Amino acid sequence: MSAGAPRGAGGQGGGLRASLSGLTTRGRSFLAAGVAAAVCAYVLGQGALLRVGLLLALLPLLCVYALHRTRYRVSGSRRLTPGRVPAGAEARVQLRMDNTSRLPTGLLMLQDRVPYVLGPRPRFVLDRVEPGGRREVSYRVRSDLRGRYPLGPLQLRLTDPFGLVELTRSFSAFDTLTVIPRTEPLPPVRLSGESSGYGDGSRRSLALAGDDDVIPRGYRRGDDLRRVHWRSTARYGELMVRREEQPQRSRATVLLDTRQLAFEGAGPDSAFEWAVSAAASSLVHLLEQGYAVRLLTDTGDCVPGLGGGGFSSGGHESAEAAGLMMDTLAVVGHSDGTGLTRAYDAVRGGGGGFGEAGGDGLLIAFLGDLDDVQTELAARMRQRTGGAVAFVLDSATWAGQPARDPALPPLEQRLHRLRDAGWTALAAPPGAAFGELWRRAGSTSFGTGTSGGRV
Repeated sequence: MSAGAPRGAGGQGGGLRASLSGLTTRGRSFLAAGVAAAVCAYVLGQGALLRVGLLLALLPLLCVYALHRTRYRVSGSRRLTPGRVPAGAEARVQLRMDNTSRLPTGLLMLQDRVPYVLGPRPRFVLDRVEPGGRREVSYRVRSDLRGRYPLGPLQLRLTDPFGLVELTRSFSAFDTLTVIPRTEPLPPVRLSGESSGYGDGSRRSLALAGDDDVIPRGYRRGDDLRRVHWRSTARYGELMVRREEQPQRSRATVLLDTRQLAFEGAGPDSAFEWAVSAAASSLVHLLEQGYAVRLLTDTGDCVPGLGGGGFSSGGHESAEAAGLMMDTLAVVGHSDGTGLTRAYDAVRGGGGGFGEAGGDGLLIAFLGDLDDVQTELAARMRQRTGGAVAFVLDSATWAGQPARDPALPPLEQRLHRLRDAGWTALAAPPGAAFGELWRRAGSTSFGTGTSGGRV
């Protein structure tokens, strides 16, 4: 929610010159007609016409002075619900206007500034607001394009009863609407080389070989007495209990290729937008399955951050990391990079994310056009993962145009090279449903991974 008071309200800081600039077309017409009538009356010697001319000229000037001296004390606020919406969904904006003065207001026009992609600029006419009263209005915004869009500042337009003068007062506060990529629910499948987020496939943080391997801790109020470890209690002379078994969360990396030269076309139906939406769907699905997830781009940038290898943590921190990754995808654009070297270094370093000797980490990549060098580099990423799935897009096919670079290897050749390296590689044709491709990735055994788990 944002709130504030209008700038320059009540004739402060505006001046009569600024108020004169608020004359409407009707007001300027009245003023011009009055001046013309007065000149004609002087030339023709018509006293009655002179009085009419003076009336026409003075009326807009009197309205300007009246509005200039108006000292409305009002406050406005805006409430945006929700602040983060998927592309194509609606958000509700509620505006509230409070009259904090001892005098009633006149006719007010309230309007909010919104980007054109969110729809037309909303305008509302508010009748007389009593002292201490309030008025509430609302409108809805939606966008088919992801991004971050400012809402505001709120503007209050004052007008006289004759419509001769309009003055605008702007509030200082504004809000930001974040439009994230569309996501779709994904079916639970078993991906090659993958272990489940929690469960039998995960290594335990505590040894489970027997009673001698149990690591006890001191008793805390509320602990179950059935977990008391009597041998340790006798040894240390205080009540000791067994620690609960804590499964280690499996980790997954979602790699998004953002290179400008790897994609053609633009707009909601372009190959790049499909890759962004599919990456968002993968992130949400993996987080729901209990994975520690990170978002990686070809530039080497890692979200949510560098701590813990860039992977999300559990509990409330995981929800914050999910929001941060979706906010990143909301504004991600094309990079000027020419290769996947930085992404390869991030995967190879791993930050401990893929464990030892290749570990059990899962790598899911969304790749654009790849030449021979980048195909080989992507194939080598498989060596540091427990499982790897690639969705490869041919941007020329998506754009319906011939390939920009004749030297690019055919799509099938790229897929074959990735599969030889152990990837589960699938082509993403134009307009493909990502949920179906995800299901095919679970039922296709192109890769050479040996362990499995449900995602």
